[in-house]
Amino acid sequence: MTNPIEIPPLPPGQRLPTPRIQRTHVALYVRDPIESGRWYGEVLGMEQVASEPRWTFMSFGQKHHDVALIKAQTPAELGTIGLQHYGLEIVGDLDELRRLYGMLLRRGVPIVKITDHKAGIGVYFTDPDGNRLEFFCETEKDDSRAKQLMTQYNAASDPIHLDPLFD
Repeated sequence: MTNPIEIPPLPPGQRLPTPRIQRTHVALYVRDPIESGRWYGEVLGMEQVASEPRWTFMSFGQKHHDVALIKAQTPAELGTIGLQHYGLEIVGDLDELRRLYGMLLRRGVPIVKITDHKAGIGVYFTDPDGNRLEFFCETEKDDSRAKQLMTQYNAASDPIHLDPLFD
């Protein structure tokens, strides 16, 4: 950068703003955006919004896109450094999470782990390029109480058994 920006000191007592997130999306490097788009459509029920050989944009139906699948240009872009996982909070209860778990098993999707976060339960799995995703079901709906649980259990990620539903 040729002209650095001069940052003035923060006046006493003034706090920096924090973002208020309206919505979110994630962009993932993949080997083949078209094939990955098919997988996201079949397994997660997403719709393809736009696609070309370099990228595919997918939506859960409410937003213009939730996941962008970008063609990796080098093997390093498909490496293990980067995104740890993308959490997808489901609509529904624990039985719906069990149904989704059953669906993943039926499709032969690799399951990484199932965890109790004390404020919710997560089923972690990978897409064909090894990107880790999580179906998450909140078990504590009150955000204040959920924050207390996160603090009390130090952001627990305890293994838990979950019986899949195959109905």
